[in-house]
Amino acid sequence: MNPLNITRSDTASGPVLHVVGELDYDQAATFRRHVDQLVLTPGQWLVIDLTGLEFCDSSGITALLAARQHAHAAGADIALAAVPAKTMRVLTIVGLDRIFTIRPDADTA
Repeated sequence: MNPLNITRSDTASGPVLHVVGELDYDQAATFRRHVDQLVLTPGQWLVIDLTGLEFCDSSGITALLAARQHAHAAGADIALAAVPAKTMRVLTIVGLDRIFTIRPDADTA
């Protein structure tokens, strides 16, 4: 099991959370705390960079949905960047690929 590591960088369009490790039942609350601490403004983009994501279970998917809700409640939008193939497959199966904006990398988000 690899611990979850979340770092933040800021861009002109909004914050980017870089997620490394496993976003699972044990780590979803940590991710949600990071997201809940973000102060977003209308028109901003919250980018979740999943380049280093090694595993994501249903709790992780739920945490990503909570991040979407947090962004939309602030009038901001959200994009998932560099989604790993296995996670993308799950998002596609459950139809969340139509709910989230998906970008190939954080730079294009």
